[in-house]
Amino acid sequence: MPDTRRVLVDATAIPADLGGVGRYVVELVPELAELGPEVVVACRPGTEGWVAERAPQARAVVVPRAAASSRPARMAWEQVGLPGLVRRTRADVLFSPHYTMPVAPVPAARVVTLHDATFFSRPDVHSRDKRVFFRQATSWAVRHADALVVPSAATRDEVLRHAGGDPALFHVAHHGVDASTFHPVDEAEKARVAASLGVRPGGYVAFLGTLEPRKNLPALVRGWWSAFGDATDAPDLVLAGGRGWDSELDAVVASLPGGGPRVVRPGYLPVDDLAGYLGGAAVVAYPSLGEGFGLPVLEAMACGAAVLTSRELSLPEVGGDAVAYTGTSAPEVADALRTVLADAALRSRLGTAAQARAASFTWSAAARAHVLAFDAAVARREGRAALLR
Repeated sequence: MPDTRRVLVDATAIPADLGGVGRYVVELVPELAELGPEVVVACRPGTEGWVAERAPQARAVVVPRAAASSRPARMAWEQVGLPGLVRRTRADVLFSPHYTMPVAPVPAARVVTLHDATFFSRPDVHSRDKRVFFRQATSWAVRHADALVVPSAATRDEVLRHAGGDPALFHVAHHGVDASTFHPVDEAEKARVAASLGVRPGGYVAFLGTLEPRKNLPALVRGWWSAFGDATDAPDLVLAGGRGWDSELDAVVASLPGGGPRVVRPGYLPVDDLAGYLGGAAVVAYPSLGEGFGLPVLEAMACGAAVLTSRELSLPEVGGDAVAYTGTSAPEVADALRTVLADAALRSRLGTAAQARAASFTWSAAARAHVLAFDAAVARREGRAALLR
């Protein structure tokens, strides 16, 4: 394990609700601090509380309020203010956990996390602005960082294929799963959550995630309706998660005939309901067109759910042989849903296998992989300095 090296984590991209990249940073930082590095976390005003609560060994530094007033302001601070913070904290490693880093040299080794390569491989599922921005940020990081962290070998391979780079710079650190939130629950808890959604316990197909094009939800809706629209006592389809930018989903749902099973769209669910929601589903369906990792699949697995997902990019790396697979077209989704829903023994086997496999994905293991990346980055930086002397 490392010495007393000091790591500055730029957590200023974390939103106040700690969603998205925030979950990654909030889970990772406590485990990093346990391993030995001195961890300093740069936080936006109002978000620093989690550091004292989750990682008391770490130290929070709050950036100026103006620096976090908007995304452009934060990006400007990253380029102008962050290098100064690196110097003031005497950091050995600057860890940038969300694609971007200062363009100007800083007096520390630079480690950047690249979460996803679908900006290159599936540009059609991203807005133009995001596609352009994240392609450029990824390409810059590949050329200039001292080490790169990726959440899956699939993401590493896609970045190398599209943006090039030195394979030795990449360090795969699979995400972990928060077992305090995602775990098997009893039948009473499943029934409570089902009642809150207005569905039958065990009588629904579940999805959890942002309702965005990459999640392939129009195909899921069409496949579900094709499989069960005329069936007696058919399962409802619950699409839980924040509304994204999927322009097709609303029209597909609106086109369904009335009188059959329903599409339920509850939006965000309370954190305390997630285990009952996922574990209480007949099947959790996630036919994504591509993921950098696929954390919702892992979280459903940890709840003992029978999961149906696609084989795109990283998802087989997460699911292994503990999930069922489908193609991404509506007819393929329909066939797979019919097969899984018709076989209770299969669903039981999948749930048991999924829970066991999910237990091998831990944030402590992710932190150890990050520390190896930090060590490699420092060695690389020191090697370059030695050549210049």
